[in-house]
Amino acid sequence: MNENIIFILEGMKLTINLYIITMLFSLPLGIIFSLGRVSKSSLLNNSIQIYTWIFRGTPLLLQLFFVYYGLPVFGVTLSPFTAASITFIVNYTAYFCEIFRGSILGIDQGQYEAAKVLGMNYYQTMKRIILPQALVTALSPLSNEAITLIKDTSLVSAIGMAEILRNSKEIVTRDFSITPFIICAILYLLLSTVVVIFFKKMEKKVMI
Repeated sequence: MNENIIFILEGMKLTINLYIITMLFSLPLGIIFSLGRVSKSSLLNNSIQIYTWIFRGTPLLLQLFFVYYGLPVFGVTLSPFTAASITFIVNYTAYFCEIFRGSILGIDQGQYEAAKVLGMNYYQTMKRIILPQALVTALSPLSNEAITLIKDTSLVSAIGMAEILRNSKEIVTRDFSITPFIICAILYLLLSTVVVIFFKKMEKKVMI
């Protein structure tokens, strides 16, 4: 039993690593892309809109298959972890972009006018006035996506990566016991709980 738990926990390392890498890259990229979505450049706006339309409108699993199995056709071969990281970052950047865009558009127009009166340019207005407020209003939808990301990491088992679910399934197949699935569910719940607690603390901190 102990060996089974250790085996499942080994898969948890991969899950956590993929989660951290995805969040570290997709969050700042989402902010940058959202600024492009609200910019006055129609070319930039439309380009990012097409990008978000594609990656929000197609299954993450299909995107993962394309990167891992499809890119080798064009001479680009990636390791499973690299393929998964790129896919998740690109996918979640699209979602975060739209979340931040909605938050930015939700800021009252008076804030822009006040910044203009103070002599701030567009960059200063975004950095000092708009983005700080947008980040606060974006916390709730961001927490939902952060929890979804934990569950989505299970998709990497489709390209042979030994994460929590795949390792649990191997034990179930071998031992004909559903206990590993129960352990797997508990681990996912624990990870989700940690994320929920983190975002709740963030919300309390910014509300002070």
